[in-house]
Amino acid sequence: MSSVHFTETEDKLAVIDVLYRFAAGIDLRDGALLGSTFTEDAISDFRPAAAKAGFEYPVLQGRETIVSALSDSLQHFDTTHSVTNPRVCIDGDKATLEAIVEAQHVPRDDHSRHYLMKNRYDVELIRHDEAWLIQRATIDNVWRDGDPTVLTGV
Repeated sequence: MSSVHFTETEDKLAVIDVLYRFAAGIDLRDGALLGSTFTEDAISDFRPAAAKAGFEYPVLQGRETIVSALSDSLQHFDTTHSVTNPRVCIDGDKATLEAIVEAQHVPRDDHSRHYLMKNRYDVELIRHDEAWLIQRATIDNVWRDGDPTVLTGV
């Protein structure tokens, strides 16, 4: 339990900020920033979005595993992630966040190719001390555009 009490608006903004930090951590290739968004035992499930894009991606469990896997799988890309339409529901020290995240992937050595994904994020967070952290994130794809082989490295 947190000893600091925030207003509902402050909590909602803090929850949304976690997803902004997540996106910035990926785009800036900043493992520490990315890692600061997850609980130690967090789960990241990209399977729904990956299946629609035509490839398999495992469920990732644990902060270090998630940061390492995302850093490794995206190391050959320039990416931009844009977060929109966040909806937050707070229940004590737990929160849910629904948002749309647009993710543009461009091979670092060939900017003439791209793969753009518009994804729906369903995120469960917990309050840890004075911060909100992602406990589970499930990512599903709404639509996509471009060359799907960009993501598979073909």
